[in-house]
Amino acid sequence: MTVTAVVGANWGDEGKGKMTDALAAESSYVVRFQGGSNAGHTIINHYGKFALHMLPSGVFYPSVTNVIGPGAALDAGAVMREMQVLAERGVPKPKLRISKRAQLVLDVHRLIDELEEKRLGAKEFGSTRRGIAPFYADKHAKLGIQVAELYDLSGLRDKIEAELTPKNILLQHLYGREPIRTDDLLKQLLEVAEYLKPFVCNTTELLQSAHAKGESILLEGQLGALRDPDHGIYPFSTSISTLAGFAPVGAGLPVTAITSVIAVVKAYSSCVGAGPFVSELEGGMADELRVRGGDAGEFGATTGRPRRVGWFDVVATRYGCSIQGATKVALTNLDVLGYLDEIPVCVAYKLEDGSVTEGFPVTRKLFTAQPVWSPLPGWLCDISHVRKFEDLPSEAQRYVEFVESGIGVKIKTISVGPRREQIIQR
Repeated sequence: MTVTAVVGANWGDEGKGKMTDALAAESSYVVRFQGGSNAGHTIINHYGKFALHMLPSGVFYPSVTNVIGPGAALDAGAVMREMQVLAERGVPKPKLRISKRAQLVLDVHRLIDELEEKRLGAKEFGSTRRGIAPFYADKHAKLGIQVAELYDLSGLRDKIEAELTPKNILLQHLYGREPIRTDDLLKQLLEVAEYLKPFVCNTTELLQSAHAKGESILLEGQLGALRDPDHGIYPFSTSISTLAGFAPVGAGLPVTAITSVIAVVKAYSSCVGAGPFVSELEGGMADELRVRGGDAGEFGATTGRPRRVGWFDVVATRYGCSIQGATKVALTNLDVLGYLDEIPVCVAYKLEDGSVTEGFPVTRKLFTAQPVWSPLPGWLCDISHVRKFEDLPSEAQRYVEFVESGIGVKIKTISVGPRREQIIQR
């Protein structure tokens, strides 16, 4: 009986999609339990290269049931587009189930997200402008529209009017835009309802039954621990918990169900979006690492924005693994560092008052923190063909062991390339 959560230990962009894709082959269910289309998982397989933003990463396996749980922010347009891409590129139609209790990201959420970021200007939060913050604001203000309500025509119009009343005040009086008509949104949602109908079911009942039968369930997290609104670099965070602790809630499973938490960590640091980033690189060194990073370089799968990059941060990663409750770590992109003769690792922070800490400070102190480096020798060769840890150059082995010692969690999986077979198991 295995329920495994795959989550990020950093700012997101750690390579969770590849790890989920690899683990999905041994799973009966793959579940999206939080977040929406505001982050993408890049997957490379024999069908080609894909960036999934809303669909679970198990969609390439016909035997897997892919679930969008009640904790997710359902972007129906993204589901439609991604299903169409899969069909056009020869992927067999996946088994998809969508929770009746999932709530919908609406066009008005995306519009307000974009308008607010423009209004903030230089003070923006680095939103992907996919409507996530306005969506979760509505969810907690009890204005959201659940999938099940799409099929209750007598109440749907009332829900739309309750949703649009405060939004239209904002659109007209804060942003200088035309109001959105109830009939226009109603028409759009009825079309969405027709498309989604074959996929909609009680996913909580489905997953609890699977769990009781001992079937394997993979819970797929979005973003990373440092983007969590409670424990991360708030307010430069997302709007719902990114932690494995939320996974059973967002999926609809008992809190005791999770048997393994795999924290995905990149062999260097990267992130998309605003906020403090202590080990960040600038200039030519950053450009080279960004271009070399992964199959298509370090550019956001959702936004296309160049990712900010830096050397590995032990302080941030140890903290991220801790709050994720990681039972093991998957280290990705180790092969990318093969061009360096020396690899710095951030092992502590020097704070504004001159003190040095190995703990992860609150956001305000991170802005002025400086990295304390510990350099390690590089291996200066291609390791993408290696499949056994003992076959890695001694310098690469030492790098993995140094990182493992620093973060305090065993590194069980090492990725040495973008494809699912380019993995070393320890």
